[in-house]
Amino acid sequence: MKKAQDIILRPIITEASMSGIANKKYTFKVANDANKIEIAKAVEELFGVKVKKVNTMNVPGQYRRQGMHGGYQPDWKKAIVTLKDDSKGIEFFESMM
Repeated sequence: MKKAQDIILRPIITEASMSGIANKKYTFKVANDANKIEIAKAVEELFGVKVKKVNTMNVPGQYRRQGMHGGYQPDWKKAIVTLKDDSKGIEFFESMM
């Protein structure tokens, strides 16, 4: 059994992800092997909120160059968590608005 801190790695703070906060949609970088049920339980445990649904997507690593050498960054997984209407918001994101 993985801990919630091992599943939710970090929040994603971009212009697009911040626009979803009005609709109670929060974006996180999550562990590659985490499934939607584990992600929902981890968010509920860490932030004390009620999760309505979770959308996940695998993001391919970008190509980067260092001089004449090139390579790819690692692939990672992104989760967009939608909260229930009667749930409170996540304070970390709310303080950034």
